[in-house]
Amino acid sequence: MYRFLLTPRWWGINVFAVLAIPLCIFMGSWQLGRFEDRVNTHQQQEHRSARAKTAAARPLADLLPVDTVTSGRQASARGHYDTGHQLLVPARTLKDKHGERQGFYVLNLLRTDGGKALPVVRGWLPGDAGAKADMAQVPPPPKGEVTVTGALQASENQGTDGVQAGGGLPQGQLGMISAASLVNIVPYEVYDAWITVTDAQAPLHAVPPAAVEGSGLDLKAFQNLGYTGEWFVFAGFVVFMWFRLFRRDAEAAKDAALGIVPEGDEGAPQAGERQSQAEEQGAGQGEAARAGRA
Repeated sequence: MYRFLLTPRWWGINVFAVLAIPLCIFMGSWQLGRFEDRVNTHQQQEHRSARAKTAAARPLADLLPVDTVTSGRQASARGHYDTGHQLLVPARTLKDKHGERQGFYVLNLLRTDGGKALPVVRGWLPGDAGAKADMAQVPPPPKGEVTVTGALQASENQGTDGVQAGGGLPQGQLGMISAASLVNIVPYEVYDAWITVTDAQAPLHAVPPAAVEGSGLDLKAFQNLGYTGEWFVFAGFVVFMWFRLFRRDAEAAKDAALGIVPEGDEGAPQAGERQSQAEEQGAGQGEAARAGRA
């Protein structure tokens, strides 16, 4: 009754099912592993951030280049501020006890003893970076040689929250904190990193360090979880369709063995009847031809 499983059509169906089901399970497990890795990385980063807040500051050179381990660590650098290149970073949000507020960062470049300059976010102010009244609230940077301590951060990119990568900003504003953005603004080399000071000068508010890119439970993490469910649903769908096709063909084979004609073929003649009709038609045509010759 199950001989239909040996037909070419069912060979194709079975091969497809045998290949598709393990593939869907493998891809679903891989996406689930990606989600678990992001969760573990997020937890590890939170632990590092908590330790970094209480750890002693280390020299900047000891923490470069910035990676998932050194990001957020307290770094210290000595030098003097370049007062001629103070920059404002507009449209930056700060979360505090008052909720989310819109404002701007105040950034200065610290000319270190090593020759390179370190971008330093001295703090955040509410308001508009283009408004003269708000700009007047920015305190001048300290003069002379200073030691700056703050959380080390990697250079921003186009995917970082708040970044304005399109350009077109007024002079004195910066859309993205990175060495690539500063190379055409200042006439000296800049570190591929920046720090946000821990103790901001009033009325500035300290900017908390950002989590390492790809280490948080962001949209990508939940996309991995969604893809996991999709792949497992695909595997279940393949099993469901195989069983449905199998049951349909098995019932059709059982009906054929019992001589039951499908519902759409009730008026159609059986194979024997069709053969008898063909023979009668052939005999009639032969008699007609002999009569014509006579």
